[in-house]
Amino acid sequence: MPFSDKNIVVGVTGCVAAYRTCQLVADLVGMGADVDVIMTKNATEFIMPQTFESLTHNPVTVDTFNRNKKWEVGHVSLAQKADLIMIVPCTANVVGKIANGIADDMLTTTVIATKAPVLIAPAMNTNMYTNTVFQENVAKLKNTGFYFVNPIEGRLACGAVGMGHIADEQVILDEAKNILFEGNLKGKTVLVTAGATEEPIDSVRG
Repeated sequence: MPFSDKNIVVGVTGCVAAYRTCQLVADLVGMGADVDVIMTKNATEFIMPQTFESLTHNPVTVDTFNRNKKWEVGHVSLAQKADLIMIVPCTANVVGKIANGIADDMLTTTVIATKAPVLIAPAMNTNMYTNTVFQENVAKLKNTGFYFVNPIEGRLACGAVGMGHIADEQVILDEAKNILFEGNLKGKTVLVTAGATEEPIDSVRG
């Protein structure tokens, strides 16, 4: 399975597209990943944490100062555990916070504390997506090593049709695979062979 033995932290932000993350998380688990979900408080207005707990069999983290779990610095433990952090969907607000070093909730704090690669799949209104400030924040994060799966054109929650619809789950999964495994062969010399070749000399001899 492609994600066997991989620890993936999935961040969910306050966007109606949060329901799409359920299938993504289910697919990750089905492909062998150990998935921890962090939700912003706004995200819980769209989908209940229990949904992700049922899919992952892990507790969902919302509150940075949750006292109901064993003592550990939560954002640090998840940041260290993660092989990959995925924020799906990601709002303009959260992109802006990360780009400017703001860590005021469990998700942004974990992202800033991690050494793992971070994959962001934005989803928002077209005018928000094309806003110059948002695009500058995206460019800033890309320049510092963050990965993005761009949204596509589609029908948005506001009723408009345009750029800002979250990318297809399979596209996001494929990018996650690329990120996790792209470094496996870096710096190595690889010989690819298909075995011996054979050509006929004449109608009798090969």
